[in-house]
Amino acid sequence: MKYTVVIEKTESSYGSYVPDLPGRVAVGETREEVTQLSKEAIEFRIEGIKLDGLEIPQPTTTSELVEISAS
Repeated sequence: MKYTVVIEKTESSYGSYVPDLPGRVAVGETREEVTQLSKEAIEFRIEGIKLDGLEIPQPTTTSELVEISAS
């Protein structure tokens, strides 16, 4: 399964969230760190969902980079 992780850069760190799994957020000093923490947060949530006997939400969010002319 692949979930979309939105990563945002701040002045001092990176933050992320997972649109298909509300409440899954992470903060790290580097992009690599926040990506790894996001993966761990997703895996932890999926484990909890399984233990609760609930259905795992299917990833539905996608992303696209759109290029524009800024002139």
